[in-house]
Amino acid sequence: MTATTTAQRKVPRPRADAQRNRERIVTAAREMFTEFGPDVPLDDIARRAGVGNATVYRNFPDRDALVREVVCSVMDRTSEAAELALAETGDAFEALERFVHASADERITALCPMVQSTFDQYHPDLVASRERIEQLVEQLMDRARAAGQLRGDVSVGDLMVAVAQLSRPPAGTGCMVLDGFVHRTLQVFLDGLRAPARSVLPGTAVTMEGLRQS
Repeated sequence: MTATTTAQRKVPRPRADAQRNRERIVTAAREMFTEFGPDVPLDDIARRAGVGNATVYRNFPDRDALVREVVCSVMDRTSEAAELALAETGDAFEALERFVHASADERITALCPMVQSTFDQYHPDLVASRERIEQLVEQLMDRARAAGQLRGDVSVGDLMVAVAQLSRPPAGTGCMVLDGFVHRTLQVFLDGLRAPARSVLPGTAVTMEGLRQS
């Protein structure tokens, strides 16, 4: 047995019930942040999760840690939807459509503005989740473009800005009311991305780097 293997086996795994509690807290927080915004009392989150206050603080020492975990989890779940679309969908544009609609279902737009107002947006966990999703969206768009299905004058930033603007208003502003209209509006936008383009877009394609610098 190697020293590395021995050391790895000495690292305790989280108990199943502890992991379930953590997942319940994150789920409850995601729901309540979306409904009420990032300032919802942690005691209320604990009640919805069905755990004690001490359990919340044992997993997340402060509000910033919990908000960051929620935002990262939403981006990771959206990335998983993109990976599934890439793996399971033969039609390149359909895979892109699946990602966009999954982003709306995860309420990514309602939660991500919290990044700028509640904690360090350059935290390593957040950066890793953000880079993963951006790379996957780039792959989805590249594949659709190579198949001749996506107009050539759009980039990742164009897509993400449109999804952000069309899918949800910020958390805590009644965003749940728009659920019945979101996917309809997004499909209209997606149809506008199809090649051949029927109009000339003003300006130049928007990259994610350009968005961050603006």
